[in-house]
Amino acid sequence: MAVLGWLTYRRRSATARSVLAGEAAAEAARKSAQENEEALAGGPTEPPEPEPEFPVVGDEKAAAFFDLDNTVMQGAAMFHFGRGLYKRHFFGKRELARFAWQQTWFRLAGIEDPEHVQEARDSVLSIVKGHRVSELMTIGEEIYDEYMAERIWPGTRALAQAHLDAGQKVWLVTAAPVETATIVARRLGLTGALGTVAESVGGVYTGKLVGELLHGPAKAEAVRALAAAEGLDLAHCAAYSDSANDIPMLSLVGHPYAVNPDGRLRKHAREHGWRLRDYRTGRKAAKIGIPAAAGLGALAGGAAAGIALHRRRR
Repeated sequence: MAVLGWLTYRRRSATARSVLAGEAAAEAARKSAQENEEALAGGPTEPPEPEPEFPVVGDEKAAAFFDLDNTVMQGAAMFHFGRGLYKRHFFGKRELARFAWQQTWFRLAGIEDPEHVQEARDSVLSIVKGHRVSELMTIGEEIYDEYMAERIWPGTRALAQAHLDAGQKVWLVTAAPVETATIVARRLGLTGALGTVAESVGGVYTGKLVGELLHGPAKAEAVRALAAAEGLDLAHCAAYSDSANDIPMLSLVGHPYAVNPDGRLRKHAREHGWRLRDYRTGRKAAKIGIPAAAGLGALAGGAAAGIALHRRRR
């Protein structure tokens, strides 16, 4: 009998809870219906304002500035260029191992190492010294077809095209040699490129730079100078980059975008309400642009050689 009483209590308790739940739901429904009636009685509510069109068609004061490495293209243009020069016997395996190590680091870490950028710059300058500018431009066109064309991010390419379709100029801004950057810009149908300028005399490279590497704050200065020359209003302009090193450039414009951002830039963008675009896939390996399995073995071999070389040098 005690068990029967307990079951009867449970049934009553369950019934009471069901009634309570039903009454609460009915009350919430009545309240919601009443609020809707009051809103309709006062006339239709204003729809939320649509997000303003961007880029703005016909805005002659606007332009867009795109970083190249890992923003427009997977990997670093300078390293792809070095790989192409090796294929053409401009240097030997020792330099190739260093390029392979630097490129592997860049892809695995997803960030630029200033020391690697500096080493790559010095290597390229020493390699091209004494060669004609016209010769390297011709080779650069071939290298673009061999190593760079297939690494252009379609999503970033579409962003650049949207600015072009709006009648705006679009510039690459990169630490890569200006000749390489100009080739990429021309192939993509962009307006032009700001890049690191190597000194040449009589059309022959001297192995020196004009000024310094176009990197970090130097990019911001280049954008500021170009905007002044072009009569642009930076508040109307957009800039796109993957790297926290480009925060000075991104901070100049009214429409900064973090594209495939490294950790520091992603954090900064979220804190400042900047827009983010990420065209990498979900897996970590794919995010950083590691090649398919067939290419991974070759890259790993180059990395191993680079690591061994780095240890010997230390």
